[in-house]
Amino acid sequence: MEQSKMDRISELTRLSRERVLTEAEQVERAALRSEYLADWRRSTIAVLENTYIQTPDGKKHKLQRIK
Repeated sequence: MEQSKMDRISELTRLSRERVLTEAEQVERAALRSEYLADWRRSTIAVLENTYIQTPDGKKHKLQRIK
């Protein structure tokens, strides 16, 4: 996610503490949050898919995905 979008999320959050957001601002913040979370999930899954566990006997096992 671009830094400008993350800054906008922060700005909207700061505004929401000072006053009630307009309907357009609420929709924008929800969309930006949704995009941020999707990006965070993708990157976290990528890290976990490349994670290996090493047992005491030296063998490496790929981390299994739980469904």
